[in-house]
This record gives sequence, structure tokens and C-alpha cells, in this order.
Amino acid sequence: MRTWLRSYLLLIRWTALRLRFVLPLVLVVQTFLAVGVVIGFAYLMPSVDPATALYLSTGAPTLGLITIGMVMAPQLVAQSKTEGTFTYNRTLPVPRTAVLAADLTTWLGTGAPGLVLGLLTATLRFDLHLRVSPLVVPAILLVALTTTTVGFAIAYAAPPAVTSLVSQALVFIALMFSPVTFPAERLPGWLEDVHQALPFQSMAQVVREALTSPPGGISALPYAVLAAWSTAGLVITLRVMTRRE
Repeated sequence: MRTWLRSYLLLIRWTALRLRFVLPLVLVVQTFLAVGVVIGFAYLMPSVDPATALYLSTGAPTLGLITIGMVMAPQLVAQSKTEGTFTYNRTLPVPRTAVLAADLTTWLGTGAPGLVLGLLTATLRFDLHLRVSPLVVPAILLVALTTTTVGFAIAYAAPPAVTSLVSQALVFIALMFSPVTFPAERLPGWLEDVHQALPFQSMAQVVREALTSPPGGISALPYAVLAAWSTAGLVITLRVMTRRE
């Protein structure tokens, strides 16, 4: 355990140093996205009622986490494959789980400030009164873990060019065709059914319910969906990391 922890801490330092010029830019982009969804999407609507304001306010941090985990993180993994850093990391005499844990910690830490600023902007913009649940931290961590592990699974298993295309398609789907900033009832019936299995709707619901504590209680099903997706992402990622060339 002591060896694993030491490897983990050293790998976090190595990752932070390697990405020291990139992570601040990622932080800025993610913050602008979260704040921009709250402010910019409101301009597209003639009036913003309390329900719409709630969806925009809780959907903005969700979209920020999706962008971090499913777009920026996998694209940098793809870049590391091209540069040879990916192969080098696999040769390090450290546990593969420590490598993955260090990467996950780095990206989770990068996404946190933008999430907080997005919520603060939404609260001030729409004068919201949130009823934050004690589950808010586990909920946000689960969403961040799901986005990052799925993003890593794509980046680790696919060639760099495919990773880039898939990550761009995912953010387009999340922004335009996923019930993150609007209710699922607005979608066609078949697409609404598809989103029951995809993680986007569950991510938004988990964050929204954790921030509002609905009278009917917090649903367990979205947590189960996200747990299944994050487990699948972890299994695929670890299998690729431990595979012999």
C-alpha cells in the first residue's frame, strides 16, 4: 500500500508537470463553457421560467464535466500516443492502477473550479435557491468519474484519429441532443428511450437532484447507470494498460 501511494503521488506530480501548460487552458475553457451555457443559452429563449433556469443551472456544470472527461482528456491521451508519452508511461515500474488513479485525480481537480463558478453564475443570474443534498459530493464525483473513465476507455482502445472524431461527436450529442439542459420529454420517443441507457441523462439527473433535493427523494437508477458505465470504462482502460504488446 505504501509503495502504491508513493507511486500515485509521484505520478500526479509527473502528470501536472507534463501538462503544466495545458491544464490552465483546459480550466479556462471548461469555466467559460459552464458560465456560457448559463448566460448564452438563456438568450435563445424568449423567457426563462424557474424550471428552465433550473435545467440550465444544473446542466451547465454537467456539460463542463462531460467536456473535460469525454473530450479534452481523451484528446490529450491521443496526443500522448502520437508523441510516445503513452508508451513511456506503460513502461514505468509502477502499478497500472496508480497511473490511472493519478490521471483521474488530475482531471477531476481540473474540472472542479469551473463547476463551482458555473453554479455561482447560475445562482446569481437566475436568483436560484438550491437545496443541496449531502450526496452532492459523491454525485459530482461519480459523474466526473464516469465521464473520465469512458473518455479514457475510448482513447486507450482506439487510434488517435478515431479518438478525436468520437470525442467531438460526443460533445455535439451532449450539447444538442441530450436531456442535460432541457427535459427528456422534449425529445422524440425513440431518442428518449435511447437516453435511458446512455449516461448523459443520468449525469444531468444525478447533479440536478443532488443540488435541489426533490420532494420525492433522489432516484437510485441514475446512480446505477453511471456505476455501470464507469465500471465498463475502468475495465476497458485497465485491460489496455496491462495488455502486452
